[in-house]
Amino acid sequence: MLCRISRFWCGVFVSLFIASTISAEDLLEVNPEAPTEYRVQSGDTLWDIADMYLSEPWRWQELWAGNPHIDNPDLIYPGDVLSLRVPSGGRPQLRISRGGEVKLKPGMRVTPLDLAIPLIGLDEIGAFLRRNRVLEKAQAEQAPYILASNKQNLLSAPGDIVVARGPVAVVAQSGQDAVYGVYRLGQQFKDPGTGEALGIEARLIGSAQKLQGSSDSAELTEFEVKTVKEEIRQGDRLLPLRERILDAAYQPRAPEFEVTDGYMIAVEGGVSQIGSLNTVILNKGARDGLAVGHMLHIYQTGAHVRDELEGDMVRLPDVRAGLLMVFEVFDKSSLAVVLKASRPLSVMDKVKTP
Repeated sequence: MLCRISRFWCGVFVSLFIASTISAEDLLEVNPEAPTEYRVQSGDTLWDIADMYLSEPWRWQELWAGNPHIDNPDLIYPGDVLSLRVPSGGRPQLRISRGGEVKLKPGMRVTPLDLAIPLIGLDEIGAFLRRNRVLEKAQAEQAPYILASNKQNLLSAPGDIVVARGPVAVVAQSGQDAVYGVYRLGQQFKDPGTGEALGIEARLIGSAQKLQGSSDSAELTEFEVKTVKEEIRQGDRLLPLRERILDAAYQPRAPEFEVTDGYMIAVEGGVSQIGSLNTVILNKGARDGLAVGHMLHIYQTGAHVRDELEGDMVRLPDVRAGLLMVFEVFDKSSLAVVLKASRPLSVMDKVKTP
């Protein structure tokens, strides 16, 4: 089960999927160890609960389908009691009772949405999404860059005035001067199969505020350094900060197509081993059909073994080793979070449609 992570206060809204027919492929497989009754705890996520009940947890919406016991079965709260019902030959259902009462008719009730448990804890994802980007080569090369500071040194700290060279994109921010992120370009990502350039890593290392009176069209623009995670130096790029509100209502689902030649090509921090809640970069993106919420199985290449009877080497089938979810998509690549890892994972492990 996905390890429990810190409480994330937000409401969760997801669309229900109700199957019109039940075929062998549609049947939900309930985990043999699934409890018949469970009381929701603070710190739970809907993914935790789905993983507890289903062998394919991304199909958790189907487990709630047709649930009449509360106004909105997609919002559950600590203290709610979940009861599993598996009709003979029918689709399993998860019923919810709240406070010992069952509502059988429509009505209105006001409940603070920030008390609902989230679909998936987004603390780790949120930090990465605010820090890193994948830029096209032209986008990276055309971004203005730090040329010098008012102290005539190559390293800058908060309060320093720096001069950027290159056209600065206009940022509309009501009530305050424009704030930009200072990014350091990192590794260039390439497709392991074709060698195609997929983008350049841009790592957020600080922020700077454009000084009043600086012209957006001038080749040189002055900024005041506001925050730093690393010392800013000549050549670091300036890009508008992304004002993003992380959507906790991700809808985990399998892609409706086969993902072929998919790989985890990088991991945050440059570590060699990958585990649960690590963020990875995939060599597949929007042009390949990937979208936010898509689930992919992680596979490790099967080992080579010698067949002593035939006297040759045989590659065994790939071994399923984990599960990940895509949470941001670029044109040629995407970011994903590892939700399960049954063994240590590595860069260049494969990803496939469940």
